[in-house]
Amino acid sequence: MIAKISSGKSTAGLIRYLYDTKKAKDHTDPHLVASWDGFAPDPGRADDFAATKKLLVADLDLHVKQTERLGRAPEQHVWHCSIRAAESDRHLSDEEWADIARRVVAATGIAPEGDPDGCRWVAVRHAPDHIHIAATKVRSDLRTARHWNDYLTADRELAAIEKEYGLHQVVRGDRTAAKRPTRAEQEKAKRTGHDRTARERLRTTVRTAVAAATNTEEFIRLLQHTDGVLIDVKHFPSGDVRGYTVALEGDTNGKQEPIWYSGSELSPDLSFPKIRQRLDATDQQQGQRRTNPWHQATAAAERIPHRLDHGDDAAAQAHLAAFGEALDALPLLAPTGVRPQLRQAAEEFERATRSRIQAEHQHARALRGAVRAMLREPAPKDGALLAMFLDAAILVVIAAARWHQLRHHDQQVAAAHQTLVYLQAAYEQAAVAPLAVLAQRRPPQQVVERHILIIRQAVPDHAEQVLEDPAFDALATVLADAEKAGHDPKQLLEQAADQRALDDARRPARVLTWRVERLSARSAPSTRARAAQARSAARHPSTPIQSPSITPATQPQPPQTRRR
Repeated sequence: MIAKISSGKSTAGLIRYLYDTKKAKDHTDPHLVASWDGFAPDPGRADDFAATKKLLVADLDLHVKQTERLGRAPEQHVWHCSIRAAESDRHLSDEEWADIARRVVAATGIAPEGDPDGCRWVAVRHAPDHIHIAATKVRSDLRTARHWNDYLTADRELAAIEKEYGLHQVVRGDRTAAKRPTRAEQEKAKRTGHDRTARERLRTTVRTAVAAATNTEEFIRLLQHTDGVLIDVKHFPSGDVRGYTVALEGDTNGKQEPIWYSGSELSPDLSFPKIRQRLDATDQQQGQRRTNPWHQATAAAERIPHRLDHGDDAAAQAHLAAFGEALDALPLLAPTGVRPQLRQAAEEFERATRSRIQAEHQHARALRGAVRAMLREPAPKDGALLAMFLDAAILVVIAAARWHQLRHHDQQVAAAHQTLVYLQAAYEQAAVAPLAVLAQRRPPQQVVERHILIIRQAVPDHAEQVLEDPAFDALATVLADAEKAGHDPKQLLEQAADQRALDDARRPARVLTWRVERLSARSAPSTRARAAQARSAARHPSTPIQSPSITPATQPQPPQTRRR
């Protein structure tokens, strides 16, 4: 069940709307199901509709009129709460809706249970799936009702009602979600031929600028040079930047003035102070990097699941925020064909990057620095680096869903599950070409036969599945390349299997291919180092790190996300 609460100035106007059946065609048989005392006049069941409606408004406004004479009536004295059931829910009876209405007005402070001085209210049902509660905010002792945080208290009560009545349990948030577009914004987007509102498009633009910038000056400069975007920078008297607002060219109000949005109006984490915190924690040493930034970003992403499972919450939240920035940047670096899926993945995961836990952004410096270095280099042409990163990204999202689920972050869990759908599609598309290129370089048969023996030794439980995988030729190629570079193929396979479990991988050869490819990019150890590693391994046998399992608590259910 979902509640929507608002305030107003006209009791008569609200009652007129609730009982209207001419302009509102979906209003059928409007009638009272409950009231403050159980005896309120019901226009929907009276012979003289107009007279009864006038009487109902007068009864509701009784204490408001009294406070008006005393000069202390609240400016907006009407409290309006609509409560809607899910489409999949059964139709509730009038008696059940009456019980729900009483519980909601009690929980919100409009009419606390057992309080004889509570506000006057009525619950009107004019459709099968929802009711409206109309109340006046003045109590019978002429004090104004204490209904602070009424949306949260109503939502908490509705969650309990859903369980008790066996209704669909709504995925609830923690007040860190971005503001939803209004109906007016949605209708305006349709009229102008856009599939997303101006607010949503600006949110994506600003998030991409944050992902690309290394400091606040560059962030502002990127927005200033973005086509179709207007930015107004606010300053303190000292000249320091205080904040910013953005608008889309052509998006104007009735006075033909640009419609401006502050960063916090786009998303809670896009206010200027929060952007500055994130950018101040960015690794600024891009110019000193020698290794491939894609490999560095993949390595940083591969460490995130372990840190989510074993680190403190503030650090974990920082890693999720940084990973969200990586997803924001990917559409700028990916081939045209996979950009739509990557944009969708970034938009979905945006919700999973925030919670009530405050992030300590310095913990994610490595990934942020690598992503910004990626953006400053030409986009890769063969797709292998993108496929490698996406392979690691899928595991990160699985771990993120598990982390949020353990903390009862329902909206974030649902967002992570939906992200997997788009990431999986992007990965399947991105991996085709580079795997085909590797397969074409399959080594000679005698080398393949030797690697088959090594595979049987290194991953005995999955050897047959690996050998039957269509991507086996690509794996044989990267193993041969690694061996030529001085690496031990068996050791690489064992490391790859240890770092990512193969139990639920439908395409284990692909999983091992990307892992071996990245591990072999490192300098090969010397003979002495390999001997020391062998002695250490003999004394301390490795234990595979199992991937987190997910038991979805919300809808939609995730697909077979870990299967390749």
